[in-house]
Amino acid sequence: MNPNLDLLQPYPFEKLRQLKAGAQPPAELEHIALSIGEPKHPAPQFALDALSNQLATIANYPVTLGLPELREACADWSTRRFNLKPGTLSSETQVLPVNGTREALFAFVQVAVDSSQPSPSVLMPNPFYQIYEGAAILAGAKPVFLNCTEENGFLCDFDRVPAATWKACQLLFICNPGNPTGAVMSLEQQIKLIELADEHDFIIASDECYSELYFDEHTPPPGLLQACAAMGRDDYKRCVIFHSLSKRSNLPGLRSGFVAGDQAIIEKFYQYRTYHGCAMPLFAQAASIAAWRDETHVVENRELYRQKFDRVLAILGDSLPVIRPDASFYLWPQTPVSDTEFARDLFAEQHVTVLPGSYLARSTADGNPGSQRIRMALVASLDECEQAAQRLRAFVEARY
Repeated sequence: MNPNLDLLQPYPFEKLRQLKAGAQPPAELEHIALSIGEPKHPAPQFALDALSNQLATIANYPVTLGLPELREACADWSTRRFNLKPGTLSSETQVLPVNGTREALFAFVQVAVDSSQPSPSVLMPNPFYQIYEGAAILAGAKPVFLNCTEENGFLCDFDRVPAATWKACQLLFICNPGNPTGAVMSLEQQIKLIELADEHDFIIASDECYSELYFDEHTPPPGLLQACAAMGRDDYKRCVIFHSLSKRSNLPGLRSGFVAGDQAIIEKFYQYRTYHGCAMPLFAQAASIAAWRDETHVVENRELYRQKFDRVLAILGDSLPVIRPDASFYLWPQTPVSDTEFARDLFAEQHVTVLPGSYLARSTADGNPGSQRIRMALVASLDECEQAAQRLRAFVEARY
């Protein structure tokens, strides 16, 4: 067996299950789950219709490269969304459909890491999406954690990274907007990062699956390829983006996304995927084409999240230190006691589940940036989110 499997930590939700074991919440209170970032808004009907109209294609093997129409839809959407120079993102050579970003992020690291080199490392934000760490370990690389704290705007402070660390870096993950903080990297920050990648010769993998969940319709979060375009870097060298329909279009079960960027990197990733056996079913591709070509449902989706943030933050008031994020559907409040104690007691007394922040981060010399924080995913209905906020406020006021 692969010995690196023993280095993997339990997934956050397994830790949460153990934390809640034995607790007996009030039976009269319906359970409200704010722990998992699974969208609950209705899926767009036109996408479901496109899927059902193509169910007969279940009789056909799909190809790894995906339908030309799907790659074109992804390239066209990226060009519009990120103000790319028309024609610079080729649907033929720079876009690959994937079965959701989780699968793609993990697989990509297996391609990007050269384990024959001494002490390869993968840098990532801390807290982080757990796939980054697991993928690095199983690729034979060392995960290096860059703390994202309130003091640095919940963003990685790349100026503090030593030259020796950059030298060993083969791949850098950024999550923009961030999970769980919702912080957004500016265009200038991403340009600086690309310059660092040139200087130290590493790949940037930008997880942008929350990029379409923001509050101001006039200022969408900038993306990594957009930063390339601002530099006149139309080959997108060393840069790869990951996008998904899960959050944008409320289609998490479709398992549909795409990867795009540097042609040479995409070519190698495609080669890997032909062996990986991960082609997207044709009916899922049909639904995906429809979803990437429509923006109306995405605008409506953002409005639903705005309403929930407005209501929840108004109810919470000053009961917990919390700020509205730049984007995403998470809140990242501080807790008056340890995050695990707070989450366990909140569940036991109010039947509300949140995720301890320390489960999403790793301890470093500067501490665990998730400690005394919880992640609240505002994915439940507006009424449920309001009820959860009221219970949370009552819990805090009664105890602390």
